[in-house]
Amino acid sequence: MLLAVTTFLLSLRAKRSNLVPIAVAFLAALFFPAPAQAYRLLVSNEKDNTITVLAGDTLDIVKTVPVGARPRGMALSPDSGKAYLCTSDANHIEVLDLASLSVTGTLPSGKDPEYFALSPDGKTLYVANEDDNLVTFVDVPTAKIVAEIPVGVEPEGVAVSPDGATVVVTSETTGMAHFIDAAERKVVANVLVGSRPRFAAFTPDRKQVWVSSEIGGTVAVIDGTSRKSLRTISFEFPGVRRETIQPVGINLSRDGKLAFVALGPANRVAVIDQKSFEVVKYLLVGQRVWHMDFSPDQKLLFTANGISNDMSVIDVAAQKVTKSVPVGHLPWGVLAVP
Repeated sequence: MLLAVTTFLLSLRAKRSNLVPIAVAFLAALFFPAPAQAYRLLVSNEKDNTITVLAGDTLDIVKTVPVGARPRGMALSPDSGKAYLCTSDANHIEVLDLASLSVTGTLPSGKDPEYFALSPDGKTLYVANEDDNLVTFVDVPTAKIVAEIPVGVEPEGVAVSPDGATVVVTSETTGMAHFIDAAERKVVANVLVGSRPRFAAFTPDRKQVWVSSEIGGTVAVIDGTSRKSLRTISFEFPGVRRETIQPVGINLSRDGKLAFVALGPANRVAVIDQKSFEVVKYLLVGQRVWHMDFSPDQKLLFTANGISNDMSVIDVAAQKVTKSVPVGHLPWGVLAVP
């Protein structure tokens, strides 16, 4: 084949064809494809007060970074230079420099931050303060709190729409998803969901919000515009008590095809068809699977398994668990970073 290609290029050159550069570029891409995007994985370990950093290609541990007390939620800055980290018992947000893999600063957060969302422009952090029943708006450039919005009892899950206009916060005890106008800084809708809602996620087209309810054992799918409930997804499979099926983390694929829901002590990840809302498969992972993240190309999904102190690796296309990787003690979340 290579001989035939070479002959073809020589014939084009002999004819002084203007197709030569195009042909060369095409063949270079064919025979010398671009390398896979390099990335790392950050795993927050609640008990160790550390972040485990792993190489995305080998899954080897690169570094263990000491951080503040009880690290949980994480987010990547838009320029991919920093990761923000909720250190819940330290009552602040820590800034992890991804070049040096060290903590270089802190941001105020209000009391007991567990989870937050970062605005698409990277300028505002929306932090759930569980003890105070507030959502704190933190201005990142000035490192100052600019607003505190009262919501239901024990807020935890936070999601921001892809256009940055709407923030959704779940309150565990109230059993609601609160829709907040980010510009007006006020609650504009309250939607009842299942018992103890823990997490919220917008679909990439922002048409839907998916909310997991840990004790209710369900996921509510809410219309992003009307704020009306579209569907309630339930979970059930043989050999596992219903009360141990506790949905928490949700990851929605960019192509709009699949959703993955971590089912906590059931030690499973549910694979759901985003269009039909039907569960298509359950994947056995480590013990007490909590939160997850995709690799940048979304070919892999990584899960934090709190009780077994490991991270499971899921092949998304094959819908199959391929590996278990030990990390720190009581891993809470995973974040893929450059």
